[in-house]
Amino acid sequence: MTARARLLMFAAAAAVIAVFFAVACTEMPSFGGASHPYGDRAVAAALAHRTANVVSSVNFDLRAFDTLGEESILFGTVLSATLLLRLARDERRRPAASERVLPTTRLFGVILLPVALVVGVYIVAHGQLSPGGGFQGGVVLATALHLGYVAADYRVLEKVRPLAVLDVADSIAAGAFVAMGAAGLAAGGAFLKNVLPLGTFNRITSGGTVPLLNAAVGVEVASGVIVLLAHFLDQAVEITGTDEPTQEDH
Repeated sequence: MTARARLLMFAAAAAVIAVFFAVACTEMPSFGGASHPYGDRAVAAALAHRTANVVSSVNFDLRAFDTLGEESILFGTVLSATLLLRLARDERRRPAASERVLPTTRLFGVILLPVALVVGVYIVAHGQLSPGGGFQGGVVLATALHLGYVAADYRVLEKVRPLAVLDVADSIAAGAFVAMGAAGLAAGGAFLKNVLPLGTFNRITSGGTVPLLNAAVGVEVASGVIVLLAHFLDQAVEITGTDEPTQEDH
């Protein structure tokens, strides 16, 4: 396809989207007004499904299909990085250099690492009750693990991150999200419909499928971010071209 043809195709698609966008804007409430139809409906739907955190209700109940797309973007990113950053024919691994760390930094990491792990698990587990959820908690969990790199060295990080297990966990979590969506179809509803018992409002087991989808996203985000950073860190720390000098050459 020529550049001119691509430009014409883009212009045609942009014109159609612009028309629909302009029509949609005419139906929007006035800026600063008291009418908030989407917010009112979102709060009502969250209360009806006994989900205290309205944001999690929107992410994992009202528009769970959109969240599946967002989760799939991260999964595809990790998969692409794994393929693109794999060891090439003209590359080899070299031993990671041991770095000296200040005693205060080491102490800070040792103390903060378990605290960060607990906070990450809490944010994921209580995503349907309070601000947070699988996306935020997953990033906290991944960050907590990398405190081993900050407080010690790369070899310690390699020992505490089971990449093979995390690769499998990433795939299982992404598949679990889809499987729960299929369960909604099997129960006679729509894909990703909230079909489980809703429980008691403001309890950790409330919200039906919301806490399960939230947990699946938490596992997928934590595993995916750790694996993604592992490939970039490997490139920066361990992988070198065959024509580059290594520590063994000195």
